[in-house]
Amino acid sequence: MKRKNKSIVFTGGGTAGHVVVNLALIPEFLHEGWDVHYIGSHQGIERELVSGIEEITYHSISTGKLRRYFDKENFKDPFRVLKGTFQSLRILSKVKPHAVFSKGGFVSVPVVTAAKLKGVPAIIHESDYTPGLANKMAFPFAKKVLATFPETMEYLPVKKAEWVGAIIREELFQGDKMKGLKQCEFVKDKPVVLIMGGSSGSQKMNDIIRKHLDQLLDAFQIIHICGKGKVDSSINRFGYVQFEYVQDELKDLIAAADLVVSRAGSNSIYEFLALHKPMLLIPLSKQASRGDQILNANSFKKQGFARVIEEEELQEERFLNELNQLWAERKTIMEKMEAYKSEETKDQVIQLIKHIKD
Repeated sequence: MKRKNKSIVFTGGGTAGHVVVNLALIPEFLHEGWDVHYIGSHQGIERELVSGIEEITYHSISTGKLRRYFDKENFKDPFRVLKGTFQSLRILSKVKPHAVFSKGGFVSVPVVTAAKLKGVPAIIHESDYTPGLANKMAFPFAKKVLATFPETMEYLPVKKAEWVGAIIREELFQGDKMKGLKQCEFVKDKPVVLIMGGSSGSQKMNDIIRKHLDQLLDAFQIIHICGKGKVDSSINRFGYVQFEYVQDELKDLIAAADLVVSRAGSNSIYEFLALHKPMLLIPLSKQASRGDQILNANSFKKQGFARVIEEEELQEERFLNELNQLWAERKTIMEKMEAYKSEETKDQVIQLIKHIKD
């Protein structure tokens, strides 16, 4: 193990999308002997994903949700954020990090605020087409704001903003197709569709898949990542396998897939793009979100990387037609994807973090 001569703090949470980019960067700093710390919430998914890595010191803080709608909890949340800021100040005073790298989510607001108060440079990476509320609140306290979509630049503070693209986890490129097929007990000569409804799953997507399983299995084998508590144990069909959530095996399952049906979180869709997987995207509706996934999906549709069904239009016949059309167009889509290069982005961001004080 190399001597730890510098420390760094990562933050971000609430959803897996606010964590996976950090997980893509962290191994590089561990390899170079940095002392790596992660500040997250007490019960968020970030704790579950990060705590299993022995070399990382995890710190939990108080955080509010910063809701856009009326709720009695809104009156308590400013005090939770304030408490989280003081907790972050104590952590930063002890750790003395070279920099803070934030992927957003509500837990990141007190951390980035504390970084500003302590004179620690903070870098925010905005994944979505338009910035989320938490990142908007944190922008004034950051030294640098990085964008995934080039179109996002118009929504960011001009002097701090830089377009870098998506940061992709290196291990995803190491997936083994045959391992993925073997894990699912699938055959080699029938196409595979990977269906992902986000970290919490999509009941509407799950219902359509299961209702039309016979038709789907006529043409495809199905890997269905359906969300925690959403596995239907009564279904036992050859060519169909269900998972609540997948972490280590995901790279092999993606390698085994010929097509992907997914929500339109930016981290996921850029990973599929980097891996040249044609996509049918079903973004979260505006009723269930701020509409960022719709913008993400339409950007990919415009570039020819994906077909899109908005959730309000998600009907059985439309779904089957779009999936079959995606299969028919897969070679053309993959040719367009070949032009996208992801490996330069991660190196650029790592160098930016290392030299942020220069």
